[in-house]
Amino acid sequence: MKPTFNLLYFRFSKKMEKHSVNMMRISLAIVYIWFGALKIFGMSSADDLVEQTVYWFKPEIFIPILGICEVIIGLGLLIKRFIPYTIVLLLMHMAVTFFPIFILKTICFDAFPYCPTLVGQYIIKNLILISGALVIAAKYNEKYYAEINSKLIIK
Repeated sequence: MKPTFNLLYFRFSKKMEKHSVNMMRISLAIVYIWFGALKIFGMSSADDLVEQTVYWFKPEIFIPILGICEVIIGLGLLIKRFIPYTIVLLLMHMAVTFFPIFILKTICFDAFPYCPTLVGQYIIKNLILISGALVIAAKYNEKYYAEINSKLIIK
């Protein structure tokens, strides 16, 4: 039984080695486009959180602009040549998503810092999105670095 499982797992992991970064890239793109579109059309469950965090901007203007930025990030993840720029935008966006944890502690935690509310959990899960973006960045950095080096060597 064990050799069969190991063989199946090895074959599966070899396939995932080939396709997992693209799956991550497409998954992140879907999430960004979907959540961004919800903000554009005023249907996001995060609207109240954004409004309370960025209270100095009019939400009816800021939230759709934020949604457009998220859709742009999602589309940038789908177009491979834009990935280096998109990853920078994504990481800046993700950094900003942690502001409510510091600005709205009572909304994000029942007991700070170890008992997050559903809102706090929604924010903390962004660590996974950041990790996914870093994996994508490493993969595409590798490709572009090799491409740039080959151009420098030729010249």
